[in-house]
Amino acid sequence: MSALLILSLLALSAQAAAPTAVDADELMRKANNVMVTGDLKGAVEIFLQIPAPSPEGDDGMFASRRMQAARLEFAVKDYPAALSAVNELLAVYPDNIEALTFRDSVEEAMLPQWKRLMQDTIKFVPHLLKGSLMTLLLVVFTMVISPIGGLLIALGRISNFKPVSRFCWFIIWLFRGTPLLLQLFFIYYGLPAVGITLKPIPSALIGLGLNYSAYLAEIIRSGILSIDHGQMEAAEAMGMSYWQAMRRVIIPQTYRVILPPVGNEFIALIKDTALVSTIAMVELMRTADQLFNASFNITVLGLAAVIYLLFTTVFTFSFEHLAVRVGAYEKR
Repeated sequence: MSALLILSLLALSAQAAAPTAVDADELMRKANNVMVTGDLKGAVEIFLQIPAPSPEGDDGMFASRRMQAARLEFAVKDYPAALSAVNELLAVYPDNIEALTFRDSVEEAMLPQWKRLMQDTIKFVPHLLKGSLMTLLLVVFTMVISPIGGLLIALGRISNFKPVSRFCWFIIWLFRGTPLLLQLFFIYYGLPAVGITLKPIPSALIGLGLNYSAYLAEIIRSGILSIDHGQMEAAEAMGMSYWQAMRRVIIPQTYRVILPPVGNEFIALIKDTALVSTIAMVELMRTADQLFNASFNITVLGLAAVIYLLFTTVFTFSFEHLAVRVGAYEKR
């Protein structure tokens, strides 16, 4: 008798639960059909009608549909409604990681624009500054090496010894006539084919150093040739050798001529360092790109632009001040 009573109760409970499951499935199909028509609000209203799970458990429909409703509300920028939907889910499943993460995104989106900008700045700037250190390293190294290389190439270019002159002309022709990006690719990806494998930092330093040495060589050569030939004749008349005359008389006078274009080249260098991100160098541009791909937050690109502008502004005023000091802008 008692067994028969238990079986009867189980049958009744099954009959009571069946309509709920069927109703939930029907609501889900109905909401999907409405969503296909583009009526997102209507779909959300139907999703929210799906009841909370019974104490016996949940098949996941309630959680997934509450999250879908929250996302739809977020898509139409109805942030309070999205927050309400996700809170309903968290009231049943307080440890749901997806819901907790989404709630943080909704609360962040509800912040005033200026406060979100401040939070993004605090979050991204430390990472961007770390990448900026590598950018500065590349710039400083190239600024030290390329003038030396450029001077040697320029002196070889104006040399009367034809093999040296032609070799230096070839270097200038090669590195000024091909893109810097191609040169970096050849050094990092091409040289391993002939048994020379370099890490990203040496590859970037070599590529930037050679490229800017070639450009500065022509600037320095034009500066040397702009000095009146009588200066060399006077130095030789005083008993100086060719190299002494160059070091003591000719080259010091070229500073006034070449400083403005050299400054322009170094300002362009700051921006060209972004190209080394293509050979796995983690500098400012690559750091900004990684952060943007992870967050899809346009603020990180704006902050990177501000840092680049800061660098170029400092270098611009520094070279202008130096040019004034050496008299590069004096009237002749």
